[in-house]
Amino acid sequence: MSKPAKTEVERQLDALMFGSEFGDEKLAAAMRAELRERLAEGRPLRVYAGYDPSRPDLHIGHAITLRKLRMFQDFGHEVTFLVGTFTATVGDASDRAQGRPRRSAEEVAEASRSYAEQCYRILDPAKTRVVYNADWLSKLPLAEFVAIASNFTVQQFTARENFRLRLKDGDPIGLHELFYALLQGWDAVHLRADVQLGATEQLFNIQAGRKLQEIHGQRPCVILTYPILVGTDGKARMSKSAGNIVALADPPEEQYGKVMSVSDETMAQWLPLTTRWPPEQVKRELDDLRAGRIGAMDLKKRLAAEIVATYHGDAAAQSAAEHFTQVHQRRELPDEMPEVRITPGEKVIDVLVRAGAASSKSAARRLVQGSGVRFERETVAGIDAELSKSGVLQVGKRHFFRVVV
Repeated sequence: MSKPAKTEVERQLDALMFGSEFGDEKLAAAMRAELRERLAEGRPLRVYAGYDPSRPDLHIGHAITLRKLRMFQDFGHEVTFLVGTFTATVGDASDRAQGRPRRSAEEVAEASRSYAEQCYRILDPAKTRVVYNADWLSKLPLAEFVAIASNFTVQQFTARENFRLRLKDGDPIGLHELFYALLQGWDAVHLRADVQLGATEQLFNIQAGRKLQEIHGQRPCVILTYPILVGTDGKARMSKSAGNIVALADPPEEQYGKVMSVSDETMAQWLPLTTRWPPEQVKRELDDLRAGRIGAMDLKKRLAAEIVATYHGDAAAQSAAEHFTQVHQRRELPDEMPEVRITPGEKVIDVLVRAGAASSKSAARRLVQGSGVRFERETVAGIDAELSKSGVLQVGKRHFFRVVV
């Protein structure tokens, strides 16, 4: 007998819950039941996720929740993209063994400038509400904040693993670090959220929001948390500071090359979290990999093409694949390269900065010292090296410049 067709509620529920993690089977079952109940009401749900602009680039780790938000949009729900312009000045220590340095409002404003534009690589601009939590948190009266804080105990915070370990090691914990969960929780109250999405390490913060919603007469929001994506190094979480990201705004060839550089183990972890593929396809691809029906290199190429197509389109994915084959597999030079005109005797580090291959002279020096710069296929030997002829300048594995005297 064939299986009965899924109801619309079950179809949405399975798709939205796919990939979620809670670290607690009881909580996972409770959230699934609560989400089913809300979906069965047949109304658009108010759904949001917050992104603190500590760095200017959104990356494919952020895209895990962004793609779920898009899924909610496609199912007809109301989506809010929250830019944490106030919470970013406090800093979330949920995933840290030490406190984050506080950022000024000016630094946060600069980092957040392109967030809304970047999120539209995934979200539907016509269906997305963008808000900035400094608009309400900066105006929160002190007396009201004290009232919010009175609902929590110090023990609740110090029981969290990262705080507990820091206390054990004698490392300082700033009082402001305890405020972060309260501020994120207040976002849920302000938005009257039905559903909040976040990374697994934000579970405590989102639960704080549920508690505050209940205290203020609101129905507590459903929690949907998803794993933190490991970076291209296969070790640390994906973050700009670690230099292991695939940014949403990276050029197609760079995105493709970065994906191709990851280990087979990292590729397997990324498949269910970074693709638009339905759960059954992800399972089929991984089963084929384990059974040897597809090679790791071929599957990695599929993954790289899927990621580039997601953010740049199918044509760009095809072009990036051809570029990778030409440059990295056949070891040929790319057909097109940015041109840099130089004066004979100009230092390599100055050319790197002018070409945009390095953000500063110190960064250019580090590239050269790390043997990351080649001219006419020869490694540039030192930071005082000069260029006196035309040729091809290569920076790292993926960047090529045609030097013209």
